[in-house]
Amino acid sequence: MAVQFSSTQRAVAVGVASAGLLIGAFTLGTGQGSATAGGATGNATLTAAAAAPAPAGARITVTGTGKVSGAPNQLALSMGVQTNGTSVAAALRQANSAVRSITAVLRRSGVAAPDVQTSGLSIYPNYSGSSGVPDGYQVSEQLTITLRRLSVAGSQISAAAHAGGNATVINGVSLNLSDTSALLASARARAVADAKAKATAYARALGRPLGPVVSMSETPAAQPYPVPEFAAPTASRAVGSVPVHPGNQQLSVTITVIFALG
Repeated sequence: MAVQFSSTQRAVAVGVASAGLLIGAFTLGTGQGSATAGGATGNATLTAAAAAPAPAGARITVTGTGKVSGAPNQLALSMGVQTNGTSVAAALRQANSAVRSITAVLRRSGVAAPDVQTSGLSIYPNYSGSSGVPDGYQVSEQLTITLRRLSVAGSQISAAAHAGGNATVINGVSLNLSDTSALLASARARAVADAKAKATAYARALGRPLGPVVSMSETPAAQPYPVPEFAAPTASRAVGSVPVHPGNQQLSVTITVIFALG
């Protein structure tokens, strides 16, 4: 049986159908938008995780020290003469004579000419009272002497002091190593080993493998020189040989090393 709709009923049916279509479309669009937004958020999270690499280029900086000791094999002696005279010429003549005597004795004892060096000369007027007029003059002459045989250095010092007489002045001595290359090479090797041991321990504590050396630098340290135990001789005491005790001299090398971490 055919069903007849009035114009009013047909209008209502069309409106309901249109509303259903609009609701379906909105629901479908909302679902797709949510899925798209969720996918975009997930991708951003993954990208951020992938963009956070494990620490790269990590480095560790350590210092290493190496110390070695050696026996000094030469002595540097600073000595001279001091004289007084009524005139500059008289005082200078006495000082020159004393220095020549010292130099001659040293040369006869085996000290080479290049190892005796003039290191100072001074002339001062002496005053007494308040007249402002000098009543004499003082002359000082200084020598720096290298004694390369410690076995006879004490005898050479005594002979030089005796030759200078009561004008003799000894300012000091220092004991030196003439060649430190082998000792420094050993100290550097120890410094490198010390630095590597420290870096390895730190890397192990961090749970990382120790990588190659990135850079290394050396910091020179002042080297102390021992002073022999003897009193400065004078003419009255210059009998026999002055005792010289070389002792040991310590050399130290400090380095800074930067290692990469694996």
